[in-house]
Amino acid sequence: MRVISGRWRGRALKAPAGEATRPTSDRAREAIFSMLASRLGSFEGLDVLDLFAGTGALGIEALSRGAGSACFVDSDAAAVKAIKANLAALGATGDVRQGPVASLGPAPRAHHLVFLDPPYGQGLVDPALTTLQERGWIAPGAIISIETAAGDSLASDWERLVERRFGKALVRLLRAPA
Repeated sequence: MRVISGRWRGRALKAPAGEATRPTSDRAREAIFSMLASRLGSFEGLDVLDLFAGTGALGIEALSRGAGSACFVDSDAAAVKAIKANLAALGATGDVRQGPVASLGPAPRAHHLVFLDPPYGQGLVDPALTTLQERGWIAPGAIISIETAAGDSLASDWERLVERRFGKALVRLLRAPA
């Protein structure tokens, strides 16, 4: 796994050992960032939230492309350790938090770009979106990138910008209410 573009292009990222973390493939990550770039124009200065962050690859990719800040959240201790190691290896900084999404308190600031890549088949996306919106983590009009299993449902009525399938994964881009 590597950073695809930006100042850290080609740099390797480490994943925790075992099956608990399922990193987004380079191919899917490249497609996600292509879809985002066509809608955002630039990542410069964006506040990014990477939930169920695993290796931190999505948030790190955004930082590599110029995002102003990134917050990484994962409940797995090995994933949090991997995120911290990846940031340190790149000389990058980020707010790294361990715990479930439900444990997040009020947001220190709203985020313009949000990545959700939860474990497949557990129905975690809709409760996460509700928690994030209620606690101020999502800026009005923010773009949310969601990766789920292709068969996982999504109840949110937020504007759907695009859906793309990558093998067993389905990536959806949503826009938060303004």
